[in-house]
Amino acid sequence: MTPEANGKKVRRQIWQIAWIFGVCLIAPACQTRILIQKPSPRSGAEIFSSTPTLVEYGTASWYGGRWIGRSTANGETYRSGDLTAAHRKLPFNTPVRVVDLKTGHSVIVRINNRGPYVKGRIIDLSVAAAKQLGTYNQGLAKVRIEALREIPLLQKSNVKALHPPKPPAMQPAPNVGTKGQKREASKTHGTAGVP
Repeated sequence: MTPEANGKKVRRQIWQIAWIFGVCLIAPACQTRILIQKPSPRSGAEIFSSTPTLVEYGTASWYGGRWIGRSTANGETYRSGDLTAAHRKLPFNTPVRVVDLKTGHSVIVRINNRGPYVKGRIIDLSVAAAKQLGTYNQGLAKVRIEALREIPLLQKSNVKALHPPKPPAMQPAPNVGTKGQKREASKTHGTAGVP
């Protein structure tokens, strides 16, 4: 191969590498991100059992910032304004009461993420939950968490039980007469005769 042909080949390879590198830099910026907003599974009045299913003591923290708008472990989009939290073991959508041991303030949150992954911490609260609990400014707080059990009094299946169906309406008894009376009635009303 001649030096000219070799130089052209090298330049072509350099351009190909540069083009691929440029595409790799630009392609992520061109992606469209679709955020699917899932409705909160809980709405309306909720009634919880007075005895929690789990009680833990430890340190609570809150998370936000770069996590806002990202997917949580259960597939929802993290919104800092929701009363949600991250816990390592509790099932998703478990309602949890978080009580600040210093002030006595409490907030009920829903588990929708996993964490925290810092030693000594037992729950990560959303920004709104931390503000409502009063721990947003200090960042950390000693808390008691109580996993709650919802009492399903007002679910649709139980509403039917509260309102049983009405009995069928009574129909009037048929008019019983002699065969002659029935024939006369059918003649006057223009219907076929009764044998």
